[in-house]
Amino acid sequence: MNIKPLGDRVLLQAEQAEEKTASGLYIPQTAQEKTQIAIVRAVGDDTDAIKVKVGDRVMYDKYAGTQVKIDGEDHLIVTMGDVIAIVE
Repeated sequence: MNIKPLGDRVLLQAEQAEEKTASGLYIPQTAQEKTQIAIVRAVGDDTDAIKVKVGDRVMYDKYAGTQVKIDGEDHLIVTMGDVIAIVE
């Protein structure tokens, strides 16, 4: 499926949460913390408002956006205002 966000919206794919600790212990799925870092997969057509590009790693607001499943993987559509920072 191909999704193209409109306006000032951005399509994000969340990074996977850490599955084990630095010492090698595995963290059960129920105890894993949800990450707020994602990869930008598509951007809307409002070039004045969009400050990120496809492929950027970004941090987004914890309660932002609409969750969608694309080809079995979780994605999030957020407004540009919900993107907090670019992670380098």
